[in-house]
Amino acid sequence: MSGTTMTFSKALNAGMRAAMQNDPRVLLMGEDIGPLGGVFRVTEGLQAEFGEQRVLDTPLAESGIVGTAIGLAMTGFRPVVEIQFDGFVFPAFDQITSQLAKLTNRHEGSVTFPVVIRIPYGGHIGAVEHHQESPETYFAHTPGLRVISPSTPNDAYWMIQEAIASNDPVIFMEPKSRYWQKGEVDLESSALATHSSRLVRRGTDVTLVGHGAMVSVLLQAAVLAESEGISCEVIDLRSLSPIDYAPILDSVRQTGRMVYAQEAPGNVSVGSEVAATVMERAFYSLEAPVIRVSGFDTPFPPAKLEGTYLPDPDRVLEAVDRVLAY
Repeated sequence: MSGTTMTFSKALNAGMRAAMQNDPRVLLMGEDIGPLGGVFRVTEGLQAEFGEQRVLDTPLAESGIVGTAIGLAMTGFRPVVEIQFDGFVFPAFDQITSQLAKLTNRHEGSVTFPVVIRIPYGGHIGAVEHHQESPETYFAHTPGLRVISPSTPNDAYWMIQEAIASNDPVIFMEPKSRYWQKGEVDLESSALATHSSRLVRRGTDVTLVGHGAMVSVLLQAAVLAESEGISCEVIDLRSLSPIDYAPILDSVRQTGRMVYAQEAPGNVSVGSEVAATVMERAFYSLEAPVIRVSGFDTPFPPAKLEGTYLPDPDRVLEAVDRVLAY
């Protein structure tokens, strides 16, 4: 195995570089992604390496950026769009959900639209409204879009390449609080297919499931639970649409209990869907209802209150105690 240690953001950068080297049709588009390298420096150095024709600084106009990407995809390019912050995607929402998600079906499959839309999302960076939101459910709800969210540098490196290679539109959700996380990256092969859930930690008493930045929170909770004699299994969803339920159901059938954690509000969310599906498919294995831990059903609060709003290990452990009390 050929591996190296990278931060999450550097792994994304390396993955996009590899995709651009392998396919001249791949180009990057976004606000300040050129000389600046984006606000999180994820595209740093790529314009200098590939030129302004393949790494395009765009106007501050998200609808125009995505609409242009759709046109480029129709003519054979494979555009990768960066949305600067999660809350800034909404001006492009109509282009994504009314056009991009439906065009392949509208053309009865005769035309493909290989557009990747990268969205830094989630909290933990002490920012304000529109800079720490979690809009993944809107896109997971929309037929015609693939929605994925890596939680490790290795997944970031491989999943961005797999997203770019896909002939379907991909919403690529990047947990921005993980950009500085370091981890081992296998440069030779991807461990899992893009739309596979990943068993992160084995346990016997409770199944903990989450995506994005919540995976590290679940692992912290599992360590704390172990000190109290509770064994938690942890599963990283990785793909939000489609969802790979097999590892989740296998785990729940062994533990009999499940907690889902997410930063997004709980009402009509990815966690809601996973909870409902587990209760449909593994009802007779459950010893307790599935419990969800989420952000509150309010707009994202001022930065000083993010610690109250966002799920932390203590809130996860409280949920673990509740499922074990049945």
